[in-house]
Amino acid sequence: MTASPGRDEPGRAAAALATLLADAHLAAPYELPALAKRAVLPLGGKDAVCYLVDLQQTVLIPFVHPDDTEGSALEQLTIDTTLAGRAYQHLQVLTQNRGAAESIVWLPLLDGTERLGVMAVTVDGDGEAFRDGPASNQLRHFASLLAEVIMSKTMYGDTIVRLRRATTMGLAAELQWSLLPPLTFACRRVTVAAVLEPAYEVAGDTFDYAVDLGMARVAVFDAMGHGLRSAQLAAMAITAYRHARRAGRSLIDTCSHIDEALLASYAGASFTTAVLAELDTMTGELRWINAGHPEPLLLRHGKLVKTLHAAPRPPLGVDLRGTTVPTTPAVGTEQLEPGDCVLLYTDGVTESRSPNGEFYGEQRLADLVVRNLAAGLPAPETMRRVVHALLEHQQGQLTDDASLALVQWPTDSPAILPT
Repeated sequence: MTASPGRDEPGRAAAALATLLADAHLAAPYELPALAKRAVLPLGGKDAVCYLVDLQQTVLIPFVHPDDTEGSALEQLTIDTTLAGRAYQHLQVLTQNRGAAESIVWLPLLDGTERLGVMAVTVDGDGEAFRDGPASNQLRHFASLLAEVIMSKTMYGDTIVRLRRATTMGLAAELQWSLLPPLTFACRRVTVAAVLEPAYEVAGDTFDYAVDLGMARVAVFDAMGHGLRSAQLAAMAITAYRHARRAGRSLIDTCSHIDEALLASYAGASFTTAVLAELDTMTGELRWINAGHPEPLLLRHGKLVKTLHAAPRPPLGVDLRGTTVPTTPAVGTEQLEPGDCVLLYTDGVTESRSPNGEFYGEQRLADLVVRNLAAGLPAPETMRRVVHALLEHQQGQLTDDASLALVQWPTDSPAILPT
């Protein structure tokens, strides 16, 4: 028997969260679905099923225990055409009545602000009444804690990693995804939302970021070539970037450190383009270095204001010895205004061609980002729609890797959290 949703709210919430926390300590990743079902009972839930998003963010995949024969019959849910997908896109708590007897409450699963999927909780009676009552807030808290547990357990096994893959992943992509930070981060001072395609075959494109007290650092790389060699080059660039960043080096010294690491490893035979940027999250001052890469876009008041130009240095890893090319890169500066967005991307985005040869282009890219943000969509959902529009432009087959990172200053909190 499930608990009555109208009684002893603090006590039931405490019981549910205590059950989840206590059992999670000794839970393997594959045991989390059963744990969620048990822990939700004190909150008035008759059943709970988590649906995790695939890497390309097109479907929500049921996360069930391997021995759950009934659960294994559950179908994947498309993000663009289902109520569950709407909860995922808009970060909304939604309800779905199943006759007069019971309903399903759909809740976003967020690890911080990283969207993992949704949770479907079956409750007695009318879903709207349940959602608008005090028990709904307890379910939100439960979903938040469960998402944190799912993320923390992901690294301890392959169950969750395999589940979120809709097809076989190439070796180069395996390397790239193993190094990526979460696709989304937000605090009150800044939001970073990124995407990477083609998810299962990506090689040379990658990104990284770090947000610390007063400073957000973001970088996008596009390593030359294709396949595993390109992925190895990108991995070396990311590792050198993190090494310099964590040692507290300046932006110029960080650029030099990456350059030296690639020269030592590849002797000038391989290189990567890059934009290395840092944002003072208190004042909004943006500084960046461009190493042969497409210029970032500045979006303000619903339109593309300009490209951010700084005299580019050659790509990182190019041997400049014996040339007259300056070794110290130029540092660009821009004072952001509250609400500004900066978009970093690789040339696989703007130079992608439709079947009739039409480039995607900067203006189309900027318009799509602005339109979705203006519609009140969260930054990660905006990035998801941008990359899907890009795939549609090339009829589902990208001819080059495509990576984007959107930096928003400061964070638009209402749009990034569940409603």
